[in-house]
Order: sequence, then structure tokens, then C-alpha cells
Amino acid sequence: MKFSMLDLNGNKIKEVELPKQFEEEYRPDLIKRAVISIISGERQPYGSKKEAGMRSSSKLSRRRRKFKGAYGKGISRVPRKTMTRRGTQFFWVGATAPHTVGGRRAHPPKAEKIWKEYINIKERRKAIRSALAASMNKELVITRGHKIKNIFPIIFDAKIEDVKKTKDIINLLDKVGLNEEMDRISIRRVRSGVGKNRGRKYKNKIGPLFIVSKKDCNLLKSSKNIPGCDAVIVNNLNAKLLSPNTVGIRLCIWSEAALEKIKKECLFL
Repeated sequence: MKFSMLDLNGNKIKEVELPKQFEEEYRPDLIKRAVISIISGERQPYGSKKEAGMRSSSKLSRRRRKFKGAYGKGISRVPRKTMTRRGTQFFWVGATAPHTVGGRRAHPPKAEKIWKEYINIKERRKAIRSALAASMNKELVITRGHKIKNIFPIIFDAKIEDVKKTKDIINLLDKVGLNEEMDRISIRRVRSGVGKNRGRKYKNKIGPLFIVSKKDCNLLKSSKNIPGCDAVIVNNLNAKLLSPNTVGIRLCIWSEAALEKIKKECLFL
């Protein structure tokens, strides 16, 4: 497949042929599994204390006519802790058992539970190739809610990696018809629910993904100040970046050097 390459003025300069990684069929089921594998690995384990609800002395005798025994008194055989007593007459309340006040839970969450959902290496690579190929499909990108005009896909020459200022990046995106997309991702709203009190007050739209070839390029820093936009080195691409929440495919903005690196190093094969 051949697509147009743009310069920093938004003008077409030549055509480039995509690597064979972009020839994979679209597999939304595989992409979803790869994304869930990443999200589940980020989940923090939690669990209750092993001694919770079992710190009270509630042991009773299980023999009849024994001191401090519950049998023969016309009461249930629930474990009880003694509050006061007079001789062999006790004032006690139920404890330890799951249905008692302050008792343990029947099946509490275990901290040792494994939340990670694993995926085979070949399946993970196939999911990334599938998402890469789908990123060249305009209909799938629009499904995510991105506002795109005539220029698609968006591939710039390697000079885009040297842009230092955020305002220059925004002007460049306006030149290729992404002004409506920038308006869409600039809106943020207050999250509903208790999450606003837990360090995640605002919800932002997810915007374009800049894909570059090297770690020390200026674009990684200059694109950070654009809300909703991310920049990633092509080696670090994953299914979650290409398809957040497994809904559609994210709008990708490529540099020529990133495409060459995929082809040269045979990434994700």
C-alpha cells in the first residue's frame, strides 16, 4: 500500500510504501484481549488482613454440663465472647462467626489473587499488527470519535521529530485539517461519582498518537502539553495505545523515520 507523505507545511512531497506489518487483517477480538492483558497487569492487588474479625477470645466448650459451655442453656451454638459473668452465669455476645457483629467475612478478598490476564507473545504481536493495519482505515478511526477531513492517513517526513514548540505542533495539525479534532480534545469535564475525590477529578478526551523513531527527539516533549495527545517511540507501541478501551482505532500521526524503523528492524513480527 502506498500513501502520501507530507512536509511541515502540510503539502504532499512523495508517496511511501507501508511495511508488511500493515497487511494484517482486523481482529478486534485479539486487540481486546491484548488491551485487557495490559490493563489487568496495572491493577493493584488488595485484600483483607488475615486476622481481621478473629482477634476476640470467643472459644466455648463443646461438652454438656461443662463450665462456660453453650450446650443445655437454650441458646444457639455461636462462638461468643464474655462481657461479664457471675459464677457460671455469663453475659456474652456472638463473635468471630461471619454473621456476628465484628466477625470475620466468610470469603474475604485475597491479596494473593492474580489479576493479570496473560496473552501469548505471538498473539500480542499479531494484535499490534492488526491495530497498525486498522489505523490506516478511516472508518475505524472515525468510529472512535476522531474528527478527520480529507488528509488521511497522516504521515510526515522525519523533520517533524525536531519540532521543539507546542504551538508549532498545533499549527501543523491545523494545516492538515485537524482543527475540529483539537477543539474536541480541548474540552474536559468533571467526573461524576466519588472518583473526583480520589485524584481523578477531570475526564479528558483521547486525541492523536504521535509515533516517532528515537528517544531523544524533541517531539516527545513538545507534544506533552497538548491535552489528550500522546507521543511514543515505535518500539514501545502496544495495543492499549493504538486502541484505548478497545473501542475503534486511535488516530495515529506517523513520522517517516518510524515507518522505516518498523521495516528495518522487523518489529512485531
